Amino acid sequence: MLKIRRVQPPDIIEVIALAYDTLPERYNPVIFNQFYESFPEGFLVVVDEQQLIGFLIGIKIAPTIARVLMLSIQSRYRKQGIGTALLNEFLRIMRHLSVTEVELEVRTTNRGALAFYKKQGFLLQHTLKQFYQNGDDAYVMKKKL
Repeated sequence: MLKIRRVQPPDIIEVIALAYDTLPERYNPVIFNQFYESFPEGFLVVVDEQQLIGFLIGIKIAPTIARVLMLSIQSRYRKQGIGTALLNEFLRIMRHLSVTEVELEVRTTNRGALAFYKKQGFLLQHTLKQFYQNGDDAYVMKKKL
């Protein structure tokens, strides 16, 4: 049975491993602890019994604006509504914290993620040139809550 909950300190090693396996960026592992310490409300995980299968990291960047920084689901669990449930839980929490707008960046070449976020109601705003470590561009997307 799947459960979405706030990250707990023992989860962070699994989150780092999942990020390494599923995301093209190579993040300094220290940032995961920093996100946990600075805004635990926005650091969510999905677990299937004891196994961590996905996570979302988001932060509040202003009193009414939040940003999704990372969203990742193990490949074998994708296209089952898990990412949608995880994002919806984050949005629910953000509404409770008086957030009215959520933004994120998505690699312009990541068609799957782009379609996913459009389906969730995020709208394209503009392009950030050479946003990612490898020089890839990103789309900025926003959703009003």
